Amino acid sequence: LVYWELEIDQTEHKSMKEVLEMQKGEANSNFVRFVKDNYVDWLHSNADERPLLSHDLMSQKVFPHLDDNKPVFFIVIDNLRLDQWKVLEPLVMDYYSLEEDSTYYSILPTTTAYARNAIFSGMMPLQMAQKHKDLWKFDDEEGSKNNHEAEFLEHQLKNKRINAKYSYHKILNNEKGKAVTASVKNLMNNDLNVLVYNFVDMLSHARTDMQMIKELAVDESAYRSLTKSWFEHSPLFDLLKRLRDFDAKVVISTDHGTTRVRKPVRLIGDRNTNTNLRYKQGKNLSHDDKSIMEVRKPEDYFLPKRNMSTSYAFATEDHYFVYPNNYNYYANFYKDTFQHGGVSLEEVIIPVITLSGR
Repeated sequence: LVYWELEIDQTEHKSMKEVLEMQKGEANSNFVRFVKDNYVDWLHSNADERPLLSHDLMSQKVFPHLDDNKPVFFIVIDNLRLDQWKVLEPLVMDYYSLEEDSTYYSILPTTTAYARNAIFSGMMPLQMAQKHKDLWKFDDEEGSKNNHEAEFLEHQLKNKRINAKYSYHKILNNEKGKAVTASVKNLMNNDLNVLVYNFVDMLSHARTDMQMIKELAVDESAYRSLTKSWFEHSPLFDLLKRLRDFDAKVVISTDHGTTRVRKPVRLIGDRNTNTNLRYKQGKNLSHDDKSIMEVRKPEDYFLPKRNMSTSYAFATEDHYFVYPNNYNYYANFYKDTFQHGGVSLEEVIIPVITLSGR
């Protein structure tokens, strides 16, 4: 589906676009049923009996490269969809050889607080909340939910008994990105360098808040084009060009994707219910829509509970949650924006790439 989306982007005649969108909608509907039927079983089975999930990503795709006695660069581009990677790939392939081009499944909710923390900790959210009460934050707590990625990474390395010299960097702006690129020679002294680039996530949220970005990214095709334009002029691309000259292994991935929402769903929750448009966590969640994926027993999904009556609700396909208060205003305001946290092909099935310099 992604292949044909990109092919249609290259043609002047978009007559097949509508047919492809219908196919993608049907595929998403089937995928949601697939996840509903299998997700809990995956979590309670061995890693080799299920799709690769967030908390297994580093142990299966990153740590094995440490045995090659080369510095490993694990680059996480936040909120990167598979189709976005596919438009960046030709640019990167001018400098690298592709060792592996695959996908893995983000855990639920498909958000930074849950999925990215699972990547770095090697744990599911319930395990993080139980074992690291000092690091885990619930949705209704103040402050950023992903300020402790470096500590989670340190715990995972210790738990896996990996004695590696490592660094962790979160790049939130161009200045930080340039500084990291300038320090490549120093980074080559580490066994493992973890770099998180937040720009794509900022772009998707900005699309909700800024009229100019909304007009620049009117649909998936424009969103891909905007991502490519950013990447071509980004410190990340500069870093990859520099790394090509060194003997290093590069693994590129993401924590979750994002999807364009079009169908509002009414949902009622108490005042402590979180504000995400694609998933809700709280007490007394009520709705009347069959499209929603309900989780009445969060422990079965390895999700933490704030109290005994906490439940979760996930929006599926291209739905999004709107409270009854001022319903029409918010339904129109968020329609056609890119959101994440729920269950869709675009949010769940995401790229993981292994590269070596030419």
